[in-house]
Amino acid sequence: MERKRSIYLFFRIWFSFSLLPWSCESLQLTMGLLKVGVPQKWDDSKKNLGYVRNAGLKQFISTYNRVKGLKGDELLWGDEIEYGIFELDHKNRKARIALRGREIMDDLNSKENKFSQNVEGCNWVPEYGAWMVEATPNRPYTGFTTDLLRVERNMRLRRKRMLTALGEDEIAPTVSIFPMLGALGGDGSVPPTPVGGPRTLSDYIGDGIINPHPRFGTLSENIRSRRGEKVNIRVPLFRDIGTPEFKDYPVKAMPDNVDGCCGSDSQQLWRYGKGDASREKYGDHAVVVGCSTSSLDEANSEELEVLHKWLVDVKCEGCRGLYYRSAPGVIVPDADWPRNGETVTGSEIPNIPGWVRLQNGYYLPLASEDGKIKFLHRISERTTTKVAEESVVGASTPLFRNGDTPVNGNVDISSLMENNLSLEKPAATTKNAKPTDSSENVRAAIHMDAMAFGMGCCCLQVTFQAKDIEESRFMYDQLAVLAPVMMALTASTPLVRGRIADTDARWGMISESVDCRTPTERGHPDGTPPDPALAGQGQRRIYKSRYDSISTYIYQGALSREEVSNPLNVGVQNRVLNMYNDLPVPIDEESYKKLREAGVDPALSQHIAHLFIRDPLVIFDGAVKEVDDEIQTEHFENIQSTNWNTVRWKPPPPRNNPNDPHIGWRTEFRSMEMQLTDFENAAFAVFTVLVTRVILTFDLNLYIPLSRVDANMQRAHSRNASAKGKFFFRRHLAPLEQGDDGFGRHYSSMFFQAANGEAKNGGSSDADIDVDENGVSIQRKAAPRAPGSVEENSYEEMTMAEIMTGKGEYYPGLVPLVRAYLDYIQCDSITRERLNTYLNFIEKRATGELITPATWMRNFVRSHPEYKGDSVVTDGIAYDLLKACRDIGLGKLHVPELLGDIKIKEIGPDDAYDVKLDSSRAKNDKIVELLKRYSNRKSFFATREGVQS
Repeated sequence: MERKRSIYLFFRIWFSFSLLPWSCESLQLTMGLLKVGVPQKWDDSKKNLGYVRNAGLKQFISTYNRVKGLKGDELLWGDEIEYGIFELDHKNRKARIALRGREIMDDLNSKENKFSQNVEGCNWVPEYGAWMVEATPNRPYTGFTTDLLRVERNMRLRRKRMLTALGEDEIAPTVSIFPMLGALGGDGSVPPTPVGGPRTLSDYIGDGIINPHPRFGTLSENIRSRRGEKVNIRVPLFRDIGTPEFKDYPVKAMPDNVDGCCGSDSQQLWRYGKGDASREKYGDHAVVVGCSTSSLDEANSEELEVLHKWLVDVKCEGCRGLYYRSAPGVIVPDADWPRNGETVTGSEIPNIPGWVRLQNGYYLPLASEDGKIKFLHRISERTTTKVAEESVVGASTPLFRNGDTPVNGNVDISSLMENNLSLEKPAATTKNAKPTDSSENVRAAIHMDAMAFGMGCCCLQVTFQAKDIEESRFMYDQLAVLAPVMMALTASTPLVRGRIADTDARWGMISESVDCRTPTERGHPDGTPPDPALAGQGQRRIYKSRYDSISTYIYQGALSREEVSNPLNVGVQNRVLNMYNDLPVPIDEESYKKLREAGVDPALSQHIAHLFIRDPLVIFDGAVKEVDDEIQTEHFENIQSTNWNTVRWKPPPPRNNPNDPHIGWRTEFRSMEMQLTDFENAAFAVFTVLVTRVILTFDLNLYIPLSRVDANMQRAHSRNASAKGKFFFRRHLAPLEQGDDGFGRHYSSMFFQAANGEAKNGGSSDADIDVDENGVSIQRKAAPRAPGSVEENSYEEMTMAEIMTGKGEYYPGLVPLVRAYLDYIQCDSITRERLNTYLNFIEKRATGELITPATWMRNFVRSHPEYKGDSVVTDGIAYDLLKACRDIGLGKLHVPELLGDIKIKEIGPDDAYDVKLDSSRAKNDKIVELLKRYSNRKSFFATREGVQS
């Protein structure tokens, strides 16, 4: 019993640190639950922002040094499913959000406590919306195959138990969003709530639909206050035959009347979070989109920020060397250094003019202090130089040029320089200009203006415990690459504010709903003076919302034993080794310095310092200086858990009591969309955990440049991206032969050999694989550095079918890899049978044989008798759609185009809880009432007498 209690407590704490912004930051945790406090108004909290940031960094450093040596933890994992609760008005055929989330949550948790003796149970926690509840299993899944079968069982149990708490006219289908949110004014909820309020100032929703816990309303208000205006969400509107907003748009912008402006051969790209310029030009009800007609289109976008290449070319008599710097102006004594002719990759620091922060975490000045001698020359990103030292991590002694000595002996510097073309400044435009006046891809937009439109979305998330810190960081990187792919494969958000969107996924909408960046931070200065209370004084250029894809990989990697002994590699421990970090990573310079001084490696220091460019959003009275930075992590979590990225890396929470359970290093996967059935949700959750095992067991890596991951995030939002889109993906998951760039004729990986039935030859045997004392191979450690290949060729565009099922002889596909892994571990037959069903389903979804929930919902609306071809979702359509979603989830309605031949066993509330053999005294009138049911039957004794005679 004590062990059962310990496991239960483990998961309550586990998921309390897995929740969205309300988990533990600036709050008191009691058994993983929120303790109500008084949040400070934004102007009052500003005096404490700096303290919380500094204390949060101290808390991370203290935690890191205390638990960085934890090793040997077993795989434990869990999922999170979020439910929206709606009330159906059958007479008027309407659906509304039911603001009973707190009441239903309390009821369900009360029942869980009553039936706590059960091994399998659920945990119910609050969500942002007053109509929402989140549910998790009450204990983690373990690393055994039999627990993979628990996932769907527990999801079905959660749905059953939810049914027991719903009213007669209430439903809770697993959909990503209420399709009419913000479209119905004050009549959009039960009970009705007036539009607007001091928290959101929204034109579409009322403050009353926000969870009544004081944290959630304060979040909404403080995001708006820090930003200096309401959030601005503009989702491309689907253009149908009669969509009125497109009346004045040119016909050429919409081939075949129903396609996006890019045509059928490319994906329309919604560049969420980067639309300030188009808003100034076209207003709140239009948005400029891009197209993915080639792999260079995203790179050509002026809104896509990537690192730049610089040529080291110093003409200087008597110069002593251009040393790398750990910070602007601070020379690193034991660092390596660049030499003339070498290219370095980095970005200029907007708030520190004259300096470049490099991909490797170091800094270099652009020129001498007096500006007379130029050190770095901007060159084309496509330039590849042939300096021999670039093939290793270090570089030799500086070799500065005298006079006109050519670079590398035979290359003219002018051939490497970018064209000196200046972009013509755009002519002054009038706000709300007509789209017909522009050659841009302008689309009508669905406008929203409050946090509820984003945080009112539901999703599927999975959290894994790793065996140690290094594994958790490696899996963070790998899952970040998978995030946009899995989001597209699970897409289920095509309906927004009563309209059909021209996107399929929720992510960008949430990103814009919590974007608290000031105009200057977004790259559009408005003359607002610096504010000393804010991080970076509110002036630092920040390229993404705090809800977005990751900006830096965090696995540091390492050198081989031979490389470590190479004198050219001096100081390599001070470098970020990951060559795929090709995005500018704004960091808090002072935090980075403190982290490095505390012994945190460069890659992780960069990640944490990037988190700390944000301000805490909610600070509670009595939870500022009162927090002990040595043993608590509330201030760190305040920053960490409001950086909502596609993947979240999670240090072990503090153990404040000897009886608190041990929790290790975890990685949370956050991009997947909600599915209509427990079968689908379980299939994708299980598939994700199996892919992580494949990567670790088969020693593979998925690394591609982060700029391509960001491009994939844009593509993943596109309509029907799963079936028709293409994504950048790594073409060689296994190590290449040395010197082979992947296009050689004699490529010889294990996948090529398997495809051709060849025996391995010329390579190392398993016994010769170089591993460290923890069993980690050198090829995993080397993966971030990309040795021995031209990394521009390491990835290519693939369809979803190719990513999942394979391409050519060099890429086997994720599903076949999972099947091979199940063979390798000799998975038991019962579990394997169900897993094969999951894998077959995922293959069919990937190939387009089965459609995504987003495609099904859009088709449902467009084929509904009430639909008028105007991209409008009426009350009656929403009513019928939500009823159908409910029935699909309960197994009462089978939709072959969604599930194929998979039949969902019908779910009801009857067996949601165990029935106790009660022995308490029953009242006489109750006994008489029960016996009346059998009054028309013969007595037992009469029956016996008839048998005996």
